[in-house]
Amino acid sequence: MMSSNPLNVLFLCTGNSARSIMAEAILQKLGHPRFAAFSAGSHPTGNVHPLTIELLNIRQHPTHVLRSKSWLEFSRENAPSLDLVITVCDRAAAGSCPLWSGPVTKAHWSIEDPAAALGNHDDRLRAFADVYRTLERHIQQLIKLPSWPVDAETLNVHLQPIV
Repeated sequence: MMSSNPLNVLFLCTGNSARSIMAEAILQKLGHPRFAAFSAGSHPTGNVHPLTIELLNIRQHPTHVLRSKSWLEFSRENAPSLDLVITVCDRAAAGSCPLWSGPVTKAHWSIEDPAAALGNHDDRLRAFADVYRTLERHIQQLIKLPSWPVDAETLNVHLQPIV
């Protein structure tokens, strides 16, 4: 039986300016209405990287709602109840996450930081596009998961092949 509530997925990275923002946009587009996507950072930069915005505009994602924010927003009393938290950078995965309300399944996808890419504009945009494609592949697998609700152990079993 499928729940009428979407599965709330939070993507985490350190700065919340590139990888987690892209993942939020991709899942929001590909997974709606079954999934609700969010993103945050352990040490948010306060700005979405300009090449993230450029690439998402090229890929026709709405960008006006995207912003760099702290993961602490999702530990507040009025925050969405999270079902799945996916870290997309090794540094955030190694960090100490806030306590989430309710049972939350956690997963980690080790994704390179495109903001660290060197070169001219085209080289750097290509690095962002590579990360976008990697995230898109992972998210396409994520949205193929069975109907909800599923228990945390079952969800983890299905997420393992994605990593």
